[in-house]
Amino acid sequence: MLKGKSLLCLLDFSKQEIEKMMEVSFQMKNFYLTKAIPKSLDGKNVALIFEKPSTRTRVSVETAVRVLGGNPIVLNKSEIQLGRGEPVEDTARVLGRYVDGIGARVLKHESLEILSKYSGKPTINLLSDLSHPLQALADFMTIKEKFGEYTSVTFVGDGGDNVLVSLMAFVAKMGLTIKIASPKELRPREDIWKKIEEEAEKSGAIIEFYEDPYEAVRGTKVVYTDVWVSMGQEEIAEKKKAMLKDYKVTTDLMKYASKDAIFMHCLPAVRGEEVDKEVLDGPQSAVWDEAENRLYTAMSVLSLLL
Repeated sequence: MLKGKSLLCLLDFSKQEIEKMMEVSFQMKNFYLTKAIPKSLDGKNVALIFEKPSTRTRVSVETAVRVLGGNPIVLNKSEIQLGRGEPVEDTARVLGRYVDGIGARVLKHESLEILSKYSGKPTINLLSDLSHPLQALADFMTIKEKFGEYTSVTFVGDGGDNVLVSLMAFVAKMGLTIKIASPKELRPREDIWKKIEEEAEKSGAIIEFYEDPYEAVRGTKVVYTDVWVSMGQEEIAEKKKAMLKDYKVTTDLMKYASKDAIFMHCLPAVRGEEVDKEVLDGPQSAVWDEAENRLYTAMSVLSLLL
């Protein structure tokens, strides 16, 4: 069902395919913790390209390839010809002759599309300016672990955030509910929002935008945020901080969520900016479980696609 496909955006997959990725993520966690890991990538070489710095993605994906029996080849931009201006098409054509799959953390989403097309090999989005699908899979895995089911999520912050796009894509495909508290000036790219709306209409998903964060989080089970200034946005950093100053996840804001609500963040976090230190490091925080689950969703996707 999934073998040979590229994972560039969750919108490209059916509900059944996403359910399969989630099912295998839970299986992989059990295999990993019981030291009974299947060598499903035995003999496979996987190129991992990083145009941006990474901690969780780099370590989780490289570890996933290794424990599944494969050989990860980590390529930082400065170490390959991409850093000297080689067209992405040429890099892709060459890698396609050497490796069985590609994972890439890129500045522009279009680079992933080119890598997939010209390499002819399964390509996995390890983060782009558009989306971060492995993160969303780990997020909803964590939610299901905490509550026994997928539940309502409220995202507070940048309404055009790449992680949020993947959360909305998951919600739209699975028929779930997400509320977004964000300034009206910050919204997803128009083309991707149209696709999300279309999928939500088919599944019955509810995606709502609010300008008042207190109204958005009222009664929610999950409060989620991300950094206000992503890598590559340094030039507009002060402008974004000014726009988002009223969208901080504080201890006071968390009081309006459900009593058993959890706090989530894809990390890295800036304590005191988008979230209070007391929330991030407090008893409601699920961020460390969320980070751990990045490993199991990477193992799932690699096994299913490669």
